[in-house]
Amino acid sequence: MPSGAPRLDKVIRKLRDLGFRITPQRLAIFEVLSRREDHPGAEQIYSEVKQNFPTTSIATIYKTLAFLKSIGEVLELEFSGDCNRYDGRIPHPHPHLICIKCKKIVDPELASLASMTEKLARQSGYRLLSHRLDFYGICPGCLKKESPGEAESR
Repeated sequence: MPSGAPRLDKVIRKLRDLGFRITPQRLAIFEVLSRREDHPGAEQIYSEVKQNFPTTSIATIYKTLAFLKSIGEVLELEFSGDCNRYDGRIPHPHPHLICIKCKKIVDPELASLASMTEKLARQSGYRLLSHRLDFYGICPGCLKKESPGEAESR
């Protein structure tokens, strides 16, 4: 998805349909989330939003993230010992590739996940409500930065 415009339009319609206020700050926060592919943290969102809205507080960012999460328009990725990251482009559970060096997060296409989830539910008898599938490794950019001896020892 090249821009976040379709997602932004969808969220604006949903907010109106639900009777919620559409404040400039909420729009700015969601615009950042719908445009960025890198799953930003609250501090990164805050840095971008305060450029146009200097009086916005970090508390406003967190409250808006919690609100957008509660209406199903943001997926929160929780990491122990690290800051949480947010996905406004794909707000439902999906797999992630996470670089252990630079912390980059990528959304891979994994068509078999839906059939695997259905099979697991059928075999276990569980009614699955959600899932999280993260793959950890070293991204191509970080691999290029490694010294030749370091890469060979893996």
